[in-house]
Amino acid sequence: MITESPRRGIVDRLLMLRHVTATEVERLRPRILRVRLGGPEIPEVRPGQHIRVKVRKDSMVLRTYTVASINIREQWLDLWIYQPGDESTPGLDWSRTIAPGDPVTFMGPSGRFVVQPDAPYHLVIGEETAQVAFAAILGATKPGAGVHGVIEVSTPDERLDFTRADELTWTYRGDAPAAESAGLLEAVRALTLPPAPGVAYLAGEAKTIAAIRTHLIAERRWPRRSVLTKPFWTPGRKGLD
Repeated sequence: MITESPRRGIVDRLLMLRHVTATEVERLRPRILRVRLGGPEIPEVRPGQHIRVKVRKDSMVLRTYTVASINIREQWLDLWIYQPGDESTPGLDWSRTIAPGDPVTFMGPSGRFVVQPDAPYHLVIGEETAQVAFAAILGATKPGAGVHGVIEVSTPDERLDFTRADELTWTYRGDAPAAESAGLLEAVRALTLPPAPGVAYLAGEAKTIAAIRTHLIAERRWPRRSVLTKPFWTPGRKGLD
């Protein structure tokens, strides 16, 4: 019988590490992978929160993934992992090799980019890397709550199906880069919204969401507190999570 060493138990408690197992791995879209984690240490997660997964066995290298969906009773949660290209990074290498039965260690959940249940309405804006966060947030909106938004993806086959996705505007940029996307900002400017602000959730490439945040605050006169942002990435920079 394998027993936990006292030292590992102390470290786990100090770092709040959780140990689960990958139970399912499925290709949802050409560049999006679903990984289901299961086990008795699955925690409660607020819609929109993330976990930090240990992606190297021999060192504490962590990568952040938003929880797409969770079932506490059945003790599982799903991650949707965007794999942008062929480059080698710790997170991409881990996601390319993970298989059912593999042990997984993570920290969390954490994060304040979560659904605001009493918002007058919900506005989501981002590109393909934001879909998982929006799936979690929109899945937790109250029945009858208004939903608006724009999601930009490169092609229709990168569009994911999730709750209330058909109420959003979807745009396709083709081979154009997602970074500093003028097309996404233009689509937001063209969006018809109620006269009073709701709560906006902006996620994805950092410079693009900064420009959209400026648009909402400076041009549409939204209060700063009503615009929540989550920069996932930007070219040439790491550690935005």
